[in-house]
Amino acid sequence: MASRPGILTDWPWKPLGSFKHVILAPWVIHSTYSFMIKDGKDLSTFLAFPLLLWRMLHNQLWISLSRYRTAKGNNRIIDKAIEFDQVDRESSWDDQILFNGILFYVGIHTIPGASHLPVWRLDGVIITALIHMGPVEFLYYWLHRLLHHHYLYSRYHSHHHSSIVTEPITSVIHPFAEHISYFMLFAIPLITTILTGTASVASFAGYVTYIDVMNNMGHCNFELVPKWLFTIFRPLKYLMYTPSFHSLHHTQFRTNYSLFMPIYDYIYGTMDKSSDTLYEDSLKRPEEAPDVVHLTHLTTPDSIYYSRLGLAYLASNPQKSKWYLSLMWPVTLWTMILTWIYGRAFVVERNRFHKLRLQTWTIPKYNIQYNLRWHRASINALIEEAVLEAEEKGVKGEELNRYGELYVQRYPRLKTKVVDGSSLAVAAVLNSIPKGTTQVLHRSNLSKVAYAVVLNLCRRGIQVAVPYEDDYKRLKKSLGSRSDQNNLILSKNYSIKTWLVGDGLKGEDQKKATEGTLFIPFSQFPPKKLRKDCFYHSTPAMAAPASLENVDSCENWLPRRVMSAWRVAGIVHALEGWNEHECGYAMSDIDKVWQASIQHGFKPLVITAQSKF
Repeated sequence: MASRPGILTDWPWKPLGSFKHVILAPWVIHSTYSFMIKDGKDLSTFLAFPLLLWRMLHNQLWISLSRYRTAKGNNRIIDKAIEFDQVDRESSWDDQILFNGILFYVGIHTIPGASHLPVWRLDGVIITALIHMGPVEFLYYWLHRLLHHHYLYSRYHSHHHSSIVTEPITSVIHPFAEHISYFMLFAIPLITTILTGTASVASFAGYVTYIDVMNNMGHCNFELVPKWLFTIFRPLKYLMYTPSFHSLHHTQFRTNYSLFMPIYDYIYGTMDKSSDTLYEDSLKRPEEAPDVVHLTHLTTPDSIYYSRLGLAYLASNPQKSKWYLSLMWPVTLWTMILTWIYGRAFVVERNRFHKLRLQTWTIPKYNIQYNLRWHRASINALIEEAVLEAEEKGVKGEELNRYGELYVQRYPRLKTKVVDGSSLAVAAVLNSIPKGTTQVLHRSNLSKVAYAVVLNLCRRGIQVAVPYEDDYKRLKKSLGSRSDQNNLILSKNYSIKTWLVGDGLKGEDQKKATEGTLFIPFSQFPPKKLRKDCFYHSTPAMAAPASLENVDSCENWLPRRVMSAWRVAGIVHALEGWNEHECGYAMSDIDKVWQASIQHGFKPLVITAQSKF
């Protein structure tokens, strides 16, 4: 929002919320019906809607590419962080596409010669290019300078400049009034070709796509224009800007005003003197070497949309099932094929915590594949490759969501410390149990964390009831001949108010719980919330300190700025400089890891009334 919002700041359809897209439905239905049923088919009008869909897809591809490249670090321009407030501010990036769509349809039905356009006309393409290079670029330059006058800047353009570090979609984040002026400007070539009878589908679609490409490129925060282009054709520096050129406008504010062609900044003396230096420095910038790598994997087929490289507005909120994602199954299938073809871990996120450089790498495998025996070899190969790559980059610690003992045994001289985070996960569960609790019910598949939780509860004098005999015997055996083993009992007393649950919890188990029962999960995946009269704690996690930078997405189903205990453990391991692996049967001192996490600013999550489903 601008510092002093002026009139026509908000979009007219803002009250519609997520249903705003229905405003295009009448025109889309009418154009489709006319093309399919009526005689004298108008292909150009029919293609208006596919063009709008293409623009949305095109913008999304730029978002994913930019986030991937800036996370890797090579050719990155600005290092400053992007936070949730910017993501929220830029979540309405498709409003300008809806606005353009409405005006396209209105123009088609009201301007003579705007419908039944041919697919291609060379003269129309040339006229569009010449008018853009002349009047459009010139008028935009002076409009842009006018928008930087304190009166208009404080009421309108400051909204765009709220984003110092830009993403591709930052390019279209403006108040409604600004978009009106931009459309009037960009419509000059389009209306001219209509009035001269030279318009075509190619000139319209090509010009709109050109604007989108240049807008997205100029705000992507990594330099991608190769230097040899300007070496081969030197005048190109006056005809095409670069991401670093426009990035200076967002950091310096009073330089580099041009739209896509810097020639007017050269003519009027507003080109930033550091433009060439920043461009060359950005091109030379190498890939960033992280200190800590969090190695994770995809969960469900649609989890790719909740990834930081997916849909930004979904990634910035805890993962919840969305009905409309089922309609996107062709895209989902395509992403699954793409990840299968790519076949290696890829960077999805970078963070900074004090002096530590943090990265998150994703293994292109889904949760169901981890449970299939015939996938284990390929998964192990991907993880091994990631561990060795981290070792080569000098990573201090690598957090695994699966046990890493195999890789430690295979590479005994491994300098990178492999941390599965089980100690902090156990500590988070123990500290989630309400004070004064004397008895808990354990119901889940047994795991490393499950054994450790039961052991520590028995040590603390808390009675652990296990309803199934097989689980009871295995847990009893793990306790050995300890004096506190009597705190483990075989019981089907489902009236116990605190349940420790994991992946094996079934719906029929939850039905046996009494009203007000607190479910505390100790696995990485939360249970389905089937009881409205019970409470559900988060999976083992901690709230991140404010000094953790560049947090603009949620970790799976966790709230904003909350990190899983497994992920936090690797960070703390590196901060403390502990020279030990935590994987396989090895587990760090639970109390030591918990206290270190608290000292570094991580905070435990507290169960609230809102956690009741």
